[in-house]
Order: sequence, then C-alpha cells, then structure tokens
Amino acid sequence: MNYRHAFHAGNFADVAKHLALVSVLLHLRKKDTPFAVIDSHAGRGVYDLRGEEAVRTGEAADGIGRLAGLHGGPPALTTYLELARTEGTYPGSPLIAAKLLRVQDRLVAVEKHPEDAAALAVALKPYRNAHAENADGYARLLALLPPPERRAAILIDPPYEAADEFAEAARAMANALRRFATGIYLVWFPIKSPSEADGFCGEVMAAGARKALRLDVKLNAVREDRLTAAGFVVVNPPFGFEDEMRTALALALPPMGATARFLWLTGEG
Repeated sequence: MNYRHAFHAGNFADVAKHLALVSVLLHLRKKDTPFAVIDSHAGRGVYDLRGEEAVRTGEAADGIGRLAGLHGGPPALTTYLELARTEGTYPGSPLIAAKLLRVQDRLVAVEKHPEDAAALAVALKPYRNAHAENADGYARLLALLPPPERRAAILIDPPYEAADEFAEAARAMANALRRFATGIYLVWFPIKSPSEADGFCGEVMAAGARKALRLDVKLNAVREDRLTAAGFVVVNPPFGFEDEMRTALALALPPMGATARFLWLTGEG
C-alpha cells in the first residue's frame, strides 16, 4: 500500500493527525514569543479531492466528508474544521500550519519529490513566513534543529514507501531529540503490522523522550484495500493536549466509523 499523502488526504487518520497539529499550534500561540514549525515530509500542501488518487481510494469521502454537519467542540476541533472543510480540496499539514502562523512565527516545509515540492511552493506562496524546500526531509530536519526561536512543533510524516522507513524515522527522531530535546514532535505512522508499530514506538522511547503520548486511530470496518489504522507519537505534548484530543475525537471519529486509543509511552499527562 502506498502511503503518499495524495492517496489518503482527508481520511480518518488525516483528521486525527491534523487535529493534533492544530491543538499543538494553538497552544504555542498562547505566548507572544515566536515559534517555528518544521514539516519534514510536507507533501503538496493542498490536495484535489476530485483527483485520481483521492477518487481511487475514496478515503476523503469517508473521512472529512463525513464531518459536514459537525459543529462545536473544543478550540482545536472548531479551528480544524474551519480550515479543512473546503470545497473540493483538502489542506495538508503545511498549509494548515501556514494559516495559523502569526507575524513572528515561521514554517519550513520540506518535500523530497520534485513535482510535489513545486506544488508545495505554489500553495505556500501567499504566506510570507512559510518557506518550501525541495530536499531530503531527514537531512534537513537535523540541519534546522535547534531552531533559533527555541520553541517549535516538528512534524515527521514520511510516506513509508521504503522498506526501512520505520527504522529511518526512528533514527531521525533519536537524532532530533539529541539536538533539540524540548521541541514538540508529532511522528505519524501507518499500522499494517501491530508488532512493527509497537517496535517503532519502543524505538522512540529508547531515543530518550521524557514524555511521549501514543495515539492510534482505527476504522471499525477492516478492508484489505484501504488504510484502516494509523497512529502518531507526540513527544512533549502540551499541557491539556490529551484532554482536548479526547474531547475532539469523541465528536469527530464516530461519524467516520473510527475509534481512538491513547497510551502514554513515557511520562504522564
């Protein structure tokens, strides 16, 4: 299965992941001091939900498409829905982040695939503090850390196309923590093999994260032709993050036929 963003944009896992990103960024905005956002595998920035990839999987229709009538909830949910419910398109993580930047904040979005990087640059062009790069995300991540702002959200969201992607992501996380231990990290992963996902989370714990929350989301109906489970680890989650996500997902997941599981890998909320 190909996990590139275009095939899964706006699905149940994207909803959960982007809710988490919005929650983190709203927390960072509470202080006047600037923050950075680093997106190591940023994708195209915006996705055509009528395009070939999205239509082929149909995941957006069963994801963000099921939330048309959803209103209210905690700030992360209401803000996310304002950004994500757009006619015929779905914003990726760099565009969501760019829309939440203040004048003192900045975004560096890195994408390896040249065509996607070119589209990303176009998507971010209206945002003065958002910069797109065509480069290897893992290499650029280490070069960008620690950020001069000393406050940052770092999203590691690779496509998991390579056989050793889990190992590569775990190494990147370990190296990043050595350079910038206080950053807020969100690391996404698909779940096709529970043991592989558990092993990856174990590597994150072994990397020295003092506080790490794992959040899995899963469709109730299992299908072989579709991504049905995914997770992400949030290292150094902000105060109140778990409570806000529990409340938001309790509203957002049932219409999509999905459930969530929270597990503290280390530390506590």
